[in-house]
Amino acid sequence: MPNLNQVRQRMMVALVTLAIVDVAAAAFLFSPLAQDQVTRQHSLEQAQDELQIKTREVEPLRGMDQKLKRTEQDLSVFYRNRLPSKDSAIAWQLGKLAAQNGVRISGTKYELKDSGLPGLTRVSIDAALEGEYINTVKFINSLERARMFFVVNSVALGQQQGGAVRLQLKLETYLKS
Repeated sequence: MPNLNQVRQRMMVALVTLAIVDVAAAAFLFSPLAQDQVTRQHSLEQAQDELQIKTREVEPLRGMDQKLKRTEQDLSVFYRNRLPSKDSAIAWQLGKLAAQNGVRISGTKYELKDSGLPGLTRVSIDAALEGEYINTVKFINSLERARMFFVVNSVALGQQQGGAVRLQLKLETYLKS
């Protein structure tokens, strides 16, 4: 049979140790270091709010590698389908749209500039446009909807006589190398 005094001593050591742990836990619970239930709940809610905000901030970045690949494909399709490789194609497209809409283009100036983008040259176009008001509106609308990419920068009224108008049109497009 085990020695009862040894067991008693071990039990006393265990009880004293547990009492010390109890006193330490109670002291921590009532000390200013411990937060009350309301403070802990508030801290938890704040952390959850921050998590939601960070999740929303990061959401657009998820799958960025696939988005970049898709963007590169879309850009190459855009370059291939909407940007001319010859400057004569620009003049041909403008003439075609003008003829379709019953307006005349005169005094056209083309200026080639560096676009800052690899493989692209910006073409600034200044053109005088003459025709009936409704036809000029249709022409500008057809420029914006044309398969070739045009950016209409400004339209200035030159003259107006009856239903005919003369406009100064500034637009640009890009040539691919």
